[in-house]
Amino acid sequence: MYQHSSSGYDLVVVGAGHAGCEAALAAANMGRRVLLLTMNLDNVGLMPCNPSLGGPAKAHLIREIDALGGAMAKIADATLMQMRRLNTRKGPAVQALRAQIDRKLYQRKMKSVLETTPNLYLKEGTVTDLLIKGNRIGGVVIGNTKIKAKAVILATGTYLRSRIFIGEESFPSGPQGQHPAAALGNALEQWLPLVRFKTGTPARINLRSLDYSKMIKQPGNEFLQGFSFATKGLRIEQAPCWLTYTNAKTHQIVRDNLHRAALYTGAITGVGPRYCPSIESKVVEFPDRDRHQVFVEPEGWDTFEGYLSGLSSSLPADVQRELIRTVPGLEHAEIMRIGYAIEYDCLDPTLLNSYLQVKNYEGLFTAGQINGTSGYEEAAAQGLIAGINAALYLREEDLITIDRSQAYIGVLIDDLVIKGTREPYRLMTSHAEYRLNLRVDNADQRLTPLGYKLGLISEGRYREFEQKWEQIYKEIDRLEHYSIGSTKETNQILAEMGTASITHGFTLAELLRRPEIGYQDLGRLAELPELDPQVVEEVEIAIKYRGYLEKQSMAIDRFRKLEHRQLQGIDYAAVPGLSRQAREKLAQFKPMTLGQASRISGVTPADISVLLVYMEGKS
Repeated sequence: MYQHSSSGYDLVVVGAGHAGCEAALAAANMGRRVLLLTMNLDNVGLMPCNPSLGGPAKAHLIREIDALGGAMAKIADATLMQMRRLNTRKGPAVQALRAQIDRKLYQRKMKSVLETTPNLYLKEGTVTDLLIKGNRIGGVVIGNTKIKAKAVILATGTYLRSRIFIGEESFPSGPQGQHPAAALGNALEQWLPLVRFKTGTPARINLRSLDYSKMIKQPGNEFLQGFSFATKGLRIEQAPCWLTYTNAKTHQIVRDNLHRAALYTGAITGVGPRYCPSIESKVVEFPDRDRHQVFVEPEGWDTFEGYLSGLSSSLPADVQRELIRTVPGLEHAEIMRIGYAIEYDCLDPTLLNSYLQVKNYEGLFTAGQINGTSGYEEAAAQGLIAGINAALYLREEDLITIDRSQAYIGVLIDDLVIKGTREPYRLMTSHAEYRLNLRVDNADQRLTPLGYKLGLISEGRYREFEQKWEQIYKEIDRLEHYSIGSTKETNQILAEMGTASITHGFTLAELLRRPEIGYQDLGRLAELPELDPQVVEEVEIAIKYRGYLEKQSMAIDRFRKLEHRQLQGIDYAAVPGLSRQAREKLAQFKPMTLGQASRISGVTPADISVLLVYMEGKS
């Protein structure tokens, strides 16, 4: 069934969730021979929890994955049911796209892409152990079969020794009744220390059993914009979501049954996600809140199954049914699947370097929820970087890092490997110091040249990227050349425009032709061409936020001076003037750069100054 020789596969990717899919595609598209293993071919690209993608920071990741040549954005655009642009009243740094996805269609599309990608072999198989000799990975074990490879990526999701909890009941299981990876979890303890995390999911209901007159309709945006820069307009009839709220009766049922909730009986020992709490956690931790939001979300075009976002629970099935039917519009809800909590093993991500390679084992990479993250988008982003670096490792070329000033991907990985996490990690826009520069709209400007260099962006797409940005720079130069009013006047007018030119499909050229603007150079601008909305958006942002962008650019320059100073081969015990705590922390975490060292808890600015002096003395 499997090839055994060392020449059979260059890379084995374990797990075909969002991390594993992106990892396998990246490495295969970079010319490596890749085996992608999954326990069930019917669950490739599975969305075991919410049927949606995007939102603040998460949409940024999807755009960055696309800019580097990943698959998630294109497949999301091909399978979405609704698209909304969030935070439109706020600045461009925090604006984001969020889409409802047909989850089964997403799986089928992703599986098709994997099956038709050269160099990529998708197969069923449950990995039970790793082949490791000394400090180097040698492949994986499936039962009595050894599959040799020079690199392995573990993208095991929430399956390592996973256990489901529904009230007083618990049993070994992966998400949605799949088999847990018990043997691999037991085996990994030989090689790496594991920690226990927890997450959960709400009940699913039959959408035909709801009373929509008691809920608030949440339609998509009329102007449809895709996640992928390659998507040229979307024309679909969008499916609505619906908003309702819990109430005092709901909360009382929860309080009356906390003694039966697995989360509060002591049965669950793993740490849960802070930003996606269960309904019982919300009732306990926010006792003064008289209601909590519940979003009813469709799971696909050809099903009436719906997702109750906001009602994740570890309560018994009978209690879940009772509390759901206290929510307006859900009084007669037919429960199709009950909600549950799930506990699983993962790694301490500080065991990894910035390449997502395990520090103590050459050729062993990890990505996704095994690294302590939550969310499909965070998993896919890690998978892409792990796949790229595994391919570069196999080529014996320099591996890549993406720093915090370059992308949210860099923020995500840096937070994990330098700071670690004590709970399932969720990326947020507040984590990024340079978020005005790390916008959803300019991810291609920041990352597409790198994707092209790596061979993940086609020649045709790269030429389109170049033409787009040439036009953007041309229009910015045109406005600056004609000195259209003072900077103050220009910014005031553009501030009044807000995002109207994007939302309603106007172009900057049309707005500049308006007689009430009264520019002296209006006549010379009369021949401005009709512009693509993406071009308009970039020109508006460049003009409105010019001063802020220039300040952030200077801050990024200062950051990179530290970030790119390598710390390889330093004996911290021999550095005079370092505090004892700094010596211990630097030896433990082994930061790759001076910038990373500065973000380690316990390493002070004085310690960084000492290191800098020491390094300059050695150079």
